[in-house]
Amino acid sequence: MTQAVVTSGSSELVPSPGHLGSGHDTNTGVSNAKLGIWLFISSEALFFGAFISTYFLYRGRDTQFLKGPTPDKLLNIPFTSVTSFILLMSSLTMVLALAAIQRGDHRRLRIWLLATCIFGATFVGGQVYEFTEFYRHGLHLGTNMFGTTFFVLTGLHGAHVTMGIIWLLLVWGRSMQGRLPSEKSEAVEIAGLYWHFVDIVWIFIFTAIYLIPTH
Repeated sequence: MTQAVVTSGSSELVPSPGHLGSGHDTNTGVSNAKLGIWLFISSEALFFGAFISTYFLYRGRDTQFLKGPTPDKLLNIPFTSVTSFILLMSSLTMVLALAAIQRGDHRRLRIWLLATCIFGATFVGGQVYEFTEFYRHGLHLGTNMFGTTFFVLTGLHGAHVTMGIIWLLLVWGRSMQGRLPSEKSEAVEIAGLYWHFVDIVWIFIFTAIYLIPTH
């Protein structure tokens, strides 16, 4: 609630200096929008956690696992490591975009937002190429348990990255139209929180699928 003080010799109410420009809409000290994105990220973390746990629970135990190609014959770790590095670098450009709008540099904001989108699109393109190669070598969604878990888990993550790219392009469009002043930098911050989340999730997925061998 905004507090007010009465100025000397006047009955005019003046907002308390400690509350000017706070913009806090909740008792938690953060805006409703930021609280909403944190709740959304928490639910998505549980969502991906369940899928990753399921992958560990069933991998290598499927009686149909010998039907079709196995991970050691398909996974191209060097290629995916490069695309993963590109995706993780996009977190840096996202941080630079937020820093740019906070200091009022809208040109660099748009540059770093586009760079983030390009890095994300490169990662998704790498996933599409990998999916195509796997399909060409006989691994489909229903070939075996590995095919099912791999396509569902990485495909869901790729969909989240794609949604993040669309979100950032919308933010970029607002900036191009002059509808994103420095006072509304929270819009970039919230988009950045989502983007950092999908980057962090990929670290766990990449480790689980590509780096931990299947026994």
